[in-house]
Amino acid sequence: MVRRIALIGLRLSAVLPFRLCHAIGFCLGNLLYLIPNDSRRITRINVRRCFPELSAAARRRLERRSLAQLMRGLLELGAVWLWPGERLLGLIREVHGLDTVAEALAEGNGAIMLSPHLGAFEVAGLICAHYFPGTSLYRPTRIGLDAEMCRWRSRLGQRLVPTNREGVVAVRRALKRGEVVGILPDQDPPRGGGVFVPFFGLETYTITLASRLAMSTGAPVLVVVAERLPLGRGFRVTCRRATEAIGSGPVDVSVAAMNREIESAIRQLPEQYLWSYKRFKTRPPGASKRY
Repeated sequence: MVRRIALIGLRLSAVLPFRLCHAIGFCLGNLLYLIPNDSRRITRINVRRCFPELSAAARRRLERRSLAQLMRGLLELGAVWLWPGERLLGLIREVHGLDTVAEALAEGNGAIMLSPHLGAFEVAGLICAHYFPGTSLYRPTRIGLDAEMCRWRSRLGQRLVPTNREGVVAVRRALKRGEVVGILPDQDPPRGGGVFVPFFGLETYTITLASRLAMSTGAPVLVVVAERLPLGRGFRVTCRRATEAIGSGPVDVSVAAMNREIESAIRQLPEQYLWSYKRFKTRPPGASKRY
């Protein structure tokens, strides 16, 4: 049933004008802010802990705008996943830093693309795959859409592999072939897949895969963000090279450097980060739950 509802929603949003989808998302996000719900609760917890320097009024504005972006992101998935590739590319108004990606690949070790839950992160992966050969990791869904999602996400050229041992082997091979490898660096990883390092001043369980790949292969690390432009005008994609400290050890130092890069990107577009995600769910032994 959930799978069927999701497919209907995607197909419906795909036939609506893109600007209308974003306008509806804005209205739904503001409604989400006004009524009690889990997304609002988690967003408030995260914003309060990550931005203690903000006034209460400023935090409320950020929470409201973040929930509006959340709903815009959900409603834009019809276009992002189902539109023909050329039509989707028409929503890309600006792309900055492609020369940076090309220079990184020219070094011969592939490149690691970090695309956090910021802006239209689905678009970030699709656009990089359009310009460069790439392989990205994905986490299997709970609603039975894995086959469809892989097909939709790969239509501009990227290859999708699951977040398991076989997937890690696949991305190592992709780096050896000189490809761009896409990783979501701000997921809450399973036990054994992360270390606790600072993120917005909080000890946060953070994935080590990107760091281990960078250190073992010499692949340069990039940060790629697809910013949603106002009024449903489309997206601005920015690619930049991350600090070389991610490619040096030890692991906790590397992962901390990666988190600083991600935090810097988020601070430039704080309302477009997915604050409704339980980023701080895993806690050190003996620590109280955050959610």
